Amino acid sequence: MLPPWLPSPRTVGALQRVLLVALLAPAVLVALTAAVPALVLLPFFPGGTDRVIKLLTAHTRYLSTLLTNSRPAP
Repeated sequence: MLPPWLPSPRTVGALQRVLLVALLAPAVLVALTAAVPALVLLPFFPGGTDRVIKLLTAHTRYLSTLLTNSRPAP
C-alpha cells in the first residue's frame, strides 16, 4: 500500500504525459516551422511531391508515437 501523501500511479502517469508533451511541443513546433519552406517549395521541383509526403509522414509518425507511448497505463 502506498503512503497517503504519494499521488496514485494513474495521477503520476497523467502528469508525466503532460510534462512530456509540454517539453517536447516547442521542439516539434520549431521542426515544423523549419519545414514550412520545404513544404512550400518542394512541390515545384521534380520528385518534390514525394519528398513532401515523406516529410509529413515522418512528422505525423513522430507525433503519434510520442502521444501513444506517453499514455499512462490503464
